[in-house]
Amino acid sequence: MGVDVGFDMVPRLSNGIVDRHNWDRFINFIKECYKDDDQVEIKPNYFLFKVGEHPMLPFEGHKFLRFSSKITWNIGSYIDRVTSIARAHFGSRVRVWDESAYQSGHYDWHEVHESLRSYEQTDEAEIHDSTDPRKELGLPLFEIKDIPGKGKGLIALSNIPQGTRILCEKPILTAGPMPPDALDRVLAGKLKALSKVEQRQFLSLHNNHPGKYPFRGIFKTNALPCGPGSSVGGVYPMSCFINHSCLPNSHNNWNAAAEHETTHAIRPIKIGEEVTISYDRGGPSTVRQDFLKKAFGFHCNCSGCTLPPSELQASDTRRLLIQDLDNSIGDLDRMATSPEKSLEDCRLLLQALKDEFNGYAGASIARFYYDAFQISIAHGDQARASVFAERAYEARVICEGEDSPSTQRAHSLALRPPDHFSFGLYSMKWKTTREDIPKALTTAQFEKWLFREQS
Repeated sequence: MGVDVGFDMVPRLSNGIVDRHNWDRFINFIKECYKDDDQVEIKPNYFLFKVGEHPMLPFEGHKFLRFSSKITWNIGSYIDRVTSIARAHFGSRVRVWDESAYQSGHYDWHEVHESLRSYEQTDEAEIHDSTDPRKELGLPLFEIKDIPGKGKGLIALSNIPQGTRILCEKPILTAGPMPPDALDRVLAGKLKALSKVEQRQFLSLHNNHPGKYPFRGIFKTNALPCGPGSSVGGVYPMSCFINHSCLPNSHNNWNAAAEHETTHAIRPIKIGEEVTISYDRGGPSTVRQDFLKKAFGFHCNCSGCTLPPSELQASDTRRLLIQDLDNSIGDLDRMATSPEKSLEDCRLLLQALKDEFNGYAGASIARFYYDAFQISIAHGDQARASVFAERAYEARVICEGEDSPSTQRAHSLALRPPDHFSFGLYSMKWKTTREDIPKALTTAQFEKWLFREQS
């Protein structure tokens, strides 16, 4: 019978420029390695390895989830070599597993078989307008449409996998805080310096604050902060049309290194579904509604706010629990004196986030794993810190992409946890090395080890 071995790509690749480029390099390397091997056949859309259970590698990396087979006499060397090549190109995204060591793949077999079936299909959807930047970026297609009660919004024209970069835009203009009259004059000056197309893009945006200062009104209604807590905001030709949901399917992020705004799908988005991000600051529904009304002038009717009363109450309870746990995890004195309790709060927070956001908590998951990393490394635990940083990296890739400075920082810390400034800051009572990460635990056992749960 044999046992299955192989590797999964975690998180899966997007169809954006960076991931497509990396996958193309990987596929070209595979082609060169096996060009004289009769057991490797080049099909129209994928490589077929005619050994073992005939594993495949697609030419479109965003479709790939797994390369694996049951071990037979003629497959082991192929699995090992392809895994090594993949690791050289994708590093820690290559999740190796071996059922003989009680390790299972990251994805369930239903997802894997669905991805394998997609190899036979070539993506045909594309934008025929050569001036549309979405075509140049290879992004999934969407259209800007009027949405009842919301104004304009983005509607998916294809199924968008989790982790896909939907948008990548430079701001039309940016501005910082200043008195209304001064801001309006500054914006008027910046508008004059723009092209006619950019001027029309700015002036076509909605204005929740009509009156004496029209440019300021448009800016205040639409500007996205250039980074968390930044006082500088930017206005974008398409990103500003993305509407709010308290249960968003996408996440927007300012990339300070590249000075552009990205939007990624944090869960699969179906064709015809609206692309949404979160404008709110968390909390129960009444708090969110009050903030959204004052800041943006609308009452939210998203799926999270229109739940039946009993379900809405349960949601509000989870949201309050999330806030309380987040506050307790951020207590540095508690982290120093009772790290076990802080780590337990992390475990509870992870479950609350998964429950509230149906398994797709987006950037909150990335931030949570970074908090767990800091608790561990501050007490010398490199093993757990490395795992938490690796998971923060995987979450960041989904929300922000490989080119995000936060993503790259998390990847670096997963490989070298002691590089963090807080290594051993409070104690070395949990001292471990990366080599101490257990290799032969079941998934449930590993999670208990990771969060230091008592047996």
